[in-house]
Amino acid sequence: MLKIGVLVSGGGTNLQAIIDQIAAGHMKDTEIGFVISNNQNAYALKRAQAAGIPAECVSPRDYETREAFNEAFLDIVDAYQVDLIVLAGFLVIIPPEMIRKYRNRMINIHPSLIPSFCGTGFYGLKVHQAALERGVKVTGATVHFVDEGTDSGPILLQKAVAVEQGDTPEILQRRVMEQAEWILLPKAISLIAEGKVHVEDGKAVIDA
Repeated sequence: MLKIGVLVSGGGTNLQAIIDQIAAGHMKDTEIGFVISNNQNAYALKRAQAAGIPAECVSPRDYETREAFNEAFLDIVDAYQVDLIVLAGFLVIIPPEMIRKYRNRMINIHPSLIPSFCGTGFYGLKVHQAALERGVKVTGATVHFVDEGTDSGPILLQKAVAVEQGDTPEILQRRVMEQAEWILLPKAISLIAEGKVHVEDGKAVIDA
């Protein structure tokens, strides 16, 4: 059984996709051990509570220094004893010690085809705004392992989504979620649960 922890800052639509796929029996040998948000008003916490998943808010604002937060945050995550950490729209910089401790056991979903429209400052609607301003015809989403960089870890899965005439950032964001994010993230977790993923020479490899 793969026990995962989900970190999320906002509405939690990707979290809901995971919850639904597990409930439907499409993600075997997987359970969600916790949901943590840095935002006490995040709807993701309500989604978790409705599904009977332990959920709590852990925010840097509640600590005097970032170092104090980093230490407490890692202690809280460690206490749940999960096998995989899933970043599903988490807008807090992951402590370096956590990245080291969970090397190749932490994944993130990003709403573009990395390396396009990623890195520092590219999150949420800003990603889709940049894609529209550039005039790309295809965008999408990427699931990647987390390393010390921003959106720079080994790429696990990607899925393309067409950009259509008249798209706004909001419309494109919704299409990318529906056609890519909500499909890719559960699939990536399932592949890891099945023991089909390993990282070799800085690249994620999916075993046959």
